[in-house]
Amino acid sequence: MSANFHPLVYIIDYILGVIMWTLIGRVAMNIFQKEDSQFFFMRVFVKFTNPIIYIFKPITPSFIIQPLVPLYVAWFFFMIRFYLMPWVLGYSVMGMLSFPLESEISRQIYQFFNSIKF
Repeated sequence: MSANFHPLVYIIDYILGVIMWTLIGRVAMNIFQKEDSQFFFMRVFVKFTNPIIYIFKPITPSFIIQPLVPLYVAWFFFMIRFYLMPWVLGYSVMGMLSFPLESEISRQIYQFFNSIKF
């Protein structure tokens, strides 16, 4: 990890990141599958994201079409990770690709492709 944050910061960011990407995954899966599909991954996305969507229901505008509601909720998690977390930690906005979860994933992808000999 590049910054010296308390491990709790990374844990919180990883949890928020996984929730955000799971919500985005649900929207992506919904392009190909119905929400009531018996496909295992769609059932998992729906099962894990429905409680989160339910929590955000009071602030979700009614004009948003139902398949895009998880994307709207994911936007809140992005905003928390991009603006609130750095502000709480006393930093100005850390910038794109400074999220610990995504930074770690991109670092692993870079190492994987860097290790392949052509």
